[in-house]
Amino acid sequence: MVASSAKKGMMASYTKVLQRLGLAPNEAKIYELLLEKSECSTAQISEYTGIHRRNIYDSLTRLTEKGLVFEILQSRENRYQAVDPNKLSELVQEKQALLARILPDLSALQNAPTPEQEVLLYRGLDGWRMYMHDILRIGADFYSVGSRGIWLDKRAQHFFPRFIREIQRKRLRHLHLFDSSLRERTHPIFEHVGTDFRLLPDDIALPCSVDIFGPRVCIVSSRAEEASNEDLSFTVIENAHLAEAFRTWFRFLWEHLPPTAEARHYA
Repeated sequence: MVASSAKKGMMASYTKVLQRLGLAPNEAKIYELLLEKSECSTAQISEYTGIHRRNIYDSLTRLTEKGLVFEILQSRENRYQAVDPNKLSELVQEKQALLARILPDLSALQNAPTPEQEVLLYRGLDGWRMYMHDILRIGADFYSVGSRGIWLDKRAQHFFPRFIREIQRKRLRHLHLFDSSLRERTHPIFEHVGTDFRLLPDDIALPCSVDIFGPRVCIVSSRAEEASNEDLSFTVIENAHLAEAFRTWFRFLWEHLPPTAEARHYA
């Protein structure tokens, strides 16, 4: 009984991987079952997986079209068998080859002239990743006002290390006017920005932060450390003239705020 449970748990984990490789949930369950059982009828597939027989036929058709399953014709009831799992590598390679063929066209679409102004709204952790990806893709110096070092929020721990490595590799300068609350503690974000930061005065508390990079102005409407994943949002305005106006405003503030003791420590 214990061995059976362990096997089921292992099967579930493979099913998830198969889904990430492009199989639908039912297709992944059926394909893995056929690998384990060698061959099965539709009745047996339904019994083992709990999938309705009508849905099994649809999934078997798609698996057959993908070359992952073949049908064994019998007089009473046809049976199905899985193809060697190495076929999965061929499918992945075919997708990579397909992507390689259209990637130049996709890049051309992305780099096509954009309207003079565009407003985008990113939400949640996926939106956060998109915003950080935009910073790397645009590849321009970065300016931030009112942040509390949200790049080091624990929810960004899976994508921040690669992000900061790319920032350094591309030699992008990033300057920050941090919220004054960071004055009270040695925030680890200081180690990543060196001397390129100032602290806003204690009497200035912003309910949001503003980031400027290239032709974009990004308003983080909720501080990451205060917002739930669902509330976290990034309003991105793409307008070169507006972005330059915000950069001018940033430079004025930067020049009128002296380096703090925290910044001098990293000099």
